[in-house]
Amino acid sequence: MNRIFTVVQLSTIFFILTHSINCDSRIDNSYLKLLEKGRFSEAKELIAEILIENTYLSDPEKKELHFEIERMDRIEKDFNQSETAVLKYIDRYIPGVTVEILHRWELEKSLEFMIIDGEKRYFKYAARNLFRLDPTCQLIWRDAHREISNVKKFDLDGHIEDVIRQHLKTGKKYLHPVRIRIHYSISVNENVVPQGEIIRCWIPFPREIPERQGRIRILKSDPAKYQIARNDSFLQRTIFFQKVSLGLEKTWFSVEYEYTTHAVYMSIDSSKVIPVYASEELAPFLKEEPPHIVFTPGLQTLSCTIVGEERNPYLIAKRIYAWIDQNIPWASAREYSTIRNLSQYCYENRHGDCGIKALLFITLLRMNGIPARWQSGWEFTPPAHNMHDWGMVYFEPYGWVPMDVDYGLRQSTDNRLKWFYLNGMDSYRVIFNDAYSQKFFPEKIHFRSETVDSQRGELEWGGGNLYFDQWSWNMKFEVVQ
Repeated sequence: MNRIFTVVQLSTIFFILTHSINCDSRIDNSYLKLLEKGRFSEAKELIAEILIENTYLSDPEKKELHFEIERMDRIEKDFNQSETAVLKYIDRYIPGVTVEILHRWELEKSLEFMIIDGEKRYFKYAARNLFRLDPTCQLIWRDAHREISNVKKFDLDGHIEDVIRQHLKTGKKYLHPVRIRIHYSISVNENVVPQGEIIRCWIPFPREIPERQGRIRILKSDPAKYQIARNDSFLQRTIFFQKVSLGLEKTWFSVEYEYTTHAVYMSIDSSKVIPVYASEELAPFLKEEPPHIVFTPGLQTLSCTIVGEERNPYLIAKRIYAWIDQNIPWASAREYSTIRNLSQYCYENRHGDCGIKALLFITLLRMNGIPARWQSGWEFTPPAHNMHDWGMVYFEPYGWVPMDVDYGLRQSTDNRLKWFYLNGMDSYRVIFNDAYSQKFFPEKIHFRSETVDSQRGELEWGGGNLYFDQWSWNMKFEVVQ
């Protein structure tokens, strides 16, 4: 399919390619041109040749090349739907849908696909995402799913209103403590790891965060022996287990623990907010952090469009927050390890899940001199729960406050409630990560399944990494007080 690029898009593509490749690298990067064209088989063959012929390559350089092959394999697992399958799914809601209509949705970035080795393949959730991304399809989906659920929904806005009232009454920043019990288990599929081999397992574990999250107590685990990463040294905290594979049977790992978490809220007067000084503490949260926080030409243009002449940091943050809320709908996402730059991907495709939207927000904030950083774990809206990503933003003189751009603007005429998630957070979270793509303890030998986040867990054995299709996880939670 022919594609015409604007000047901004061309400059952005050049910027990404030149910044994603180490200029001092001795690796022949000609395989990237094959990747750009979706010629995966040829790219894999070329990489194999490079590895054989260039014996001088360092271990990190070899690992980089091996991961390029791994990334292609993961992309192929994510893009596994045929045009026929996508048409069949959509036809259930839009009878008579044609290939020509599919092409229109593709051009509008509402239907995600790739050409891999000459075959058109759709993202596995592309058809469902269409009914999240296209406005007309959104209405069709709502009309088709008007059934009334008997499950009582959690009153999130009621909880937020209570948090705000407590803050205004007491002046406290950390409020409404909740104690939660979590049981997390992982099972490795049968016939994946030979019997008798050692399986290494990392399960995400809560971070100790003064006043916000603490009083962590392990109740039981299987196996009983474990290692917990030090809170001050590992920003993606885990509990580590080892177990002998059962071979023909599933091999299980589990941990049950309790912790106490608080809501956070800070009422902010924009007239008191001033630009920050890039101190030693704040400087790391103002700069680029490749590969996912990069000030590309495209994002620079977008930033100028959104921010305009505004110079007040809090009002800039509000403009960016509102723009993402109104222009970047949520959609199921590809595995993060298959995307080279998540914030740029969000900008180009105009959709993303919670983590992709959070990284776009963080990038745009930093571009405007506003410190921002990553945070993630799980969210709970009893009885529901889900993996979730959000972040922290710094406003002088108020300090660090949590934010969640994916939760967006609340539907309220009360501005405190409406903008709550720009400078507040509910009580129902578990925080595992205060940064992305961090080392584990003990350090993982093989590739991670999730190279950015840490919410499901990671496993490996002597033969390599165990990817998500080789094991399953289960999270159960209970509010105990």
